[in-house]
Amino acid sequence: MNPVVERFIRYIKVDTESARKSESFPSTKKQLNLARMLAVELKELGLLDAAVDQYGYVTASMPANIDRKAVPVVGFLAHMDTSPDFSGKDVNPQFMEDYDGDPITLNPARGIIMSPDEFPDLKKYIGKTLITTDGTTLLGADDKAGIAEILTAVEYLLDHPEIPHGKIKIGFTPDEEVGTGVDHFDVEKFGADFAYTVDGGEVGEVQYENFNAAGAEVTVHGRNVHPGKAKQKMRNALLIGMELNDLLPVFERPEFTEKYEGFYHLFQFGGTVEEASMTYIIRDHDQEKFEVKKRLIQSAADFINQKYGDEVVEIKIEDQYYNMRSQVEQHPKIMEIAIRAVEAVDLTPKIDPVRGGTDGSRLSYMGLPTPNLFTGGHYGHGKYEFIPTFAMEKAVEVLVKIAELAAST
Repeated sequence: MNPVVERFIRYIKVDTESARKSESFPSTKKQLNLARMLAVELKELGLLDAAVDQYGYVTASMPANIDRKAVPVVGFLAHMDTSPDFSGKDVNPQFMEDYDGDPITLNPARGIIMSPDEFPDLKKYIGKTLITTDGTTLLGADDKAGIAEILTAVEYLLDHPEIPHGKIKIGFTPDEEVGTGVDHFDVEKFGADFAYTVDGGEVGEVQYENFNAAGAEVTVHGRNVHPGKAKQKMRNALLIGMELNDLLPVFERPEFTEKYEGFYHLFQFGGTVEEASMTYIIRDHDQEKFEVKKRLIQSAADFINQKYGDEVVEIKIEDQYYNMRSQVEQHPKIMEIAIRAVEAVDLTPKIDPVRGGTDGSRLSYMGLPTPNLFTGGHYGHGKYEFIPTFAMEKAVEVLVKIAELAAST
């Protein structure tokens, strides 16, 4: 088994699901199990400063093997947590060798099938080996594939001292999936001149744009009355919440959007007649459109309050992160190195926007320009997640080439 695949399989066996609205950092202590494992592995590779700090960040340094002034320090980062939206416990990966393009039965007992008619990216990998779930958990390629690829690249560079490289910084973060992954990250102490997150995406992708992001927490206050005596008295919080959601554009939902199209995503909704809660994420690459989306959901809440009463709907909208494009564009050499590295390993670079966020978006605004590189994974955060093994191997090659190219700038 290729070392990157072997590592990946080991890492996904460790449950690192993060948690929203947790008051601790990391949001779940179980993320530290993987953090400690990675620190030990880095030390065993020879990176003796590898450590886990009080916040759960794993960092390590690979010394330069060339004596040349002005060689930039490059950072490689990935996150350890998996999405809280789907179970990452007891992951049981399945290998689909020499994939033939037919539907894949993930779980015969439950009748869970992944068909290329619904998941057309599968057709790109006919003849390749795929790693899938067993239909009961997510896979964890987001982002344990990134961790495996970084560590395998480190090992390769250590085993091949003839490849020149400057100092390399390694960082593994918790809680990226809940938006707090770099809340306590010390950019100055990390000491990189620029960095790359290795965090999802189709083979060949190099990304320097991501969504502007906000979250909206909505509370609807109803009035519960016995339904037999409810006329002109009951105020059903659940129905009012549905009414508010219907005021938002239907075709600006995730299932109807792609590329640079933003969206409103209602991903939690529950409660009773007396009180209901709704949680939205709001996304757009364009700053002006992003501001319009926030104003529109606020206007929807205001309209409901005008209709039913001033305190029926409470809404709290908070920005989460911003498009890193404006920050990365100031340093064109970073993207140039990544694109050249992808081309050097016989791949065609795909310069696509991230339809989500990465730690890199916030790091870029913290003074560390950090575009994103592919891991090769598809359909993260659910049971249809898969990754082709050759994409992981190519990701390792790209990281090694970036280290080499950065040393020649």
